[in-house]
Amino acid sequence: MKQSLLGTLGIVIFLGLWEALGRSGVLGISWPPLSDVLEMLTDASKLPLFERALGATLESTALGYAWGTMAGLALAMLAHLLPMLRRGSDRLAAVLNSVPSIALGPIFLVLMSRESTPAAVSSIHVFFIVFVSVSSGLQRATQAHHDLFAVLGADRVRRFARLELPAALPSLVSGLRLAWPAALIGAIIGEWFGAPRGIGILIINAMQNFQIVLLWCAVLLAVGASLVFYGLLTLLERAAYARFST
Repeated sequence: MKQSLLGTLGIVIFLGLWEALGRSGVLGISWPPLSDVLEMLTDASKLPLFERALGATLESTALGYAWGTMAGLALAMLAHLLPMLRRGSDRLAAVLNSVPSIALGPIFLVLMSRESTPAAVSSIHVFFIVFVSVSSGLQRATQAHHDLFAVLGADRVRRFARLELPAALPSLVSGLRLAWPAALIGAIIGEWFGAPRGIGILIINAMQNFQIVLLWCAVLLAVGASLVFYGLLTLLERAAYARFST
């Protein structure tokens, strides 16, 4: 309760400072008052623009999130079941993670359509986080549990399905929570490579036309979308740890 109150107080202070600094002009025209940003954000004439941009970005984020999760989960499970693949899969994941997102955009633009590029860049962000989370989670089962399953005569597949996979669920959900903001960032970066619409396009257009308030509106939309789903996944993570943590 105390931590929640302190967190709320911190947010209130931050928003108050934002408004005060914007009104004072200390940081120049690049830092508009929060009230001006909120006024544009709630302007009825601007709502269709914001809805289209947010909808397109969330669609790309959701696709990339799903693709990256499936790929990371599949590779982690395969490497766990076939130990000879573990070293190669670790290196593959590390190499993909080391490539800057901005360098992936042109590659995906050549291989895929410009509409699919945001989701593809997003999926790479998600893939590494999920792969690492699941790989570590599959090692969480204790030796005592392994010994019990061995005494009961469980084969490799049954031990994986009944012991190791359930033990990995809390780590998987933690990875999914961390992956959502990364997926959103990846989608926004991917939109810079010719996507027809999205928050990334809104940011680029606002910067090119020096529409500072519109730029901050796009930033707030991205932050809001990230925080809402991050909060929901945090609740799911707590439930998973309460149910499956050993």
